Amino acid sequence: MKTLEQVLSVPRFNDLILLTKKTNLKKGINNVEITETPDIANYISSQTLILTTGMYYKDKENELYQLIDSLSIIQCAGLCIKVGRFLDSIPQDIIDYANTRDVPILQCPSTKPLGTILKEIMSYLSETKEAEIAYALDIQRKFSTLFLNDATLQRIIKEFGELTNTPIMLLNPFKENIAISDNWNKLQDSPGDIINILSEKDAFQSDKNATIIINTPNVNQLDIAVYPIKSHTYFPYYLVILFPKNILYPVTEFAIDQGLMVLSFTILKNDKLYEVNKLRKSDYLSTLIDRQERSLFNEKEWFKYESNFGIKLSPFYQVVYVRVQETSNMVYTSRRYEEKLKLTYEWLDTHMVKELPGSVVFLDKIINNSIILLQKEISPSALKEKLETLNHLIQKKLPINVLFNCGQPYSHLDYLAKSLNEAKIIDKERTEFNNKEIVSVYKPKGITRLLENIEKEEAKYFSQDCLKILSYPQSEMDIELRKTLKAFLDNQCEITKTANELFIHRNTVKYRIDNIEELLDCKIDTPENSFKLRLALKLTEP
Repeated sequence: MKTLEQVLSVPRFNDLILLTKKTNLKKGINNVEITETPDIANYISSQTLILTTGMYYKDKENELYQLIDSLSIIQCAGLCIKVGRFLDSIPQDIIDYANTRDVPILQCPSTKPLGTILKEIMSYLSETKEAEIAYALDIQRKFSTLFLNDATLQRIIKEFGELTNTPIMLLNPFKENIAISDNWNKLQDSPGDIINILSEKDAFQSDKNATIIINTPNVNQLDIAVYPIKSHTYFPYYLVILFPKNILYPVTEFAIDQGLMVLSFTILKNDKLYEVNKLRKSDYLSTLIDRQERSLFNEKEWFKYESNFGIKLSPFYQVVYVRVQETSNMVYTSRRYEEKLKLTYEWLDTHMVKELPGSVVFLDKIINNSIILLQKEISPSALKEKLETLNHLIQKKLPINVLFNCGQPYSHLDYLAKSLNEAKIIDKERTEFNNKEIVSVYKPKGITRLLENIEKEEAKYFSQDCLKILSYPQSEMDIELRKTLKAFLDNQCEITKTANELFIHRNTVKYRIDNIEELLDCKIDTPENSFKLRLALKLTEP
């Protein structure tokens, strides 16, 4: 878009005299209008240059103040007044007031019709726009050719940098630099330093462009433009352009939009290809697990396959099942949550090998959770520390809270399905009990953990049916009988061992056991009754 300053610099407009020397001439001109009405501000758009003879203001020049106010509000490009017909001159106080309101006032000669001036300025603006459009279309053809030839994002950014003649970089949704133009080496500041400053300034907005001026260790007043690459996502890629005001004509915003569009298509294409490989890995893991669960798995035969997607022979295998916790009340099936699952997989797939060498990331494609397979031995404490670090790192990039559920480690690949099932069990328990710990580890269930899943009312009914009054004894006598019963069962119903444990006489034990059997109306030492009584005692432990 051409500015008033550029128009006045063209020789054919030398007869237009700028009267307001203190106004901003950098304003763009979108349109030119001829008018003689005082309320023209109600009917024109901003960045319009007004041409007038001032007929309405003959003998009432003071009303020009109101006109200037209304034009200032809509950010008019300027007011060009023809003198010599209705107004002999423009009063200095009007010029001074226009300076304070930042409304440029031009004087055009009485010998030149306003229609001619309008035609000349519009022709100049039209020529400029045609050149800009033609150049933008050339850019579109150039980038489209790159896209059709499967050019990488790095190649496209390189071409973009040459086009704008200014440093450019492309960031993924995690604000990580993934492509950079060749002319970046002119700067002393690294891409990482600039990304950190932009993040601190909250310059990355998913729904709008941003222009910001920052100070770096090496550059003061560094002008930067940030463009989100729109692809109907909550977490887009970003194009970062340094010194955007230095981009020379005819590279326009429209031309930049063409480049953004091609980048969007290329990112979408890459994303689809990545998705295909991700699903292939998922199918591979599903087949492996299925064969193990059906006892059809042979470790030696399995490794003869051409592609194992990173799974290798190792003395250590452990599965970590990943859960993304939604921090808001948003339903887990929402598009935003699904996008978080997708980005979590991508981030883990990229960074896991660095944090935990030998690990492989798979997708549970039924619910899109990530599955991490560890293949290098690591202690439980070190694993917990590593996973907590991963949680912290990803939260620094995006509002994603990642929780890790660890199965037990095993020394053979044959037990991979078992480790995965253990990780899923602990994940289910986490959800049921609202456990928000970053790392949870499966522990083999003894009888105590198994009994935790029994309904309280059912446990109470069963215990009272078996133990009667001894289920929740109140009197000292009943408490002693319960204690004797437990010791008797713990010692495999042997009277002597029970007497020694309780420090009482054998006859006392025999007497108490007779009383208990009479109270419970059953023989204690039969296998079935013994098991039921043990279980009832466990369920009613305080």
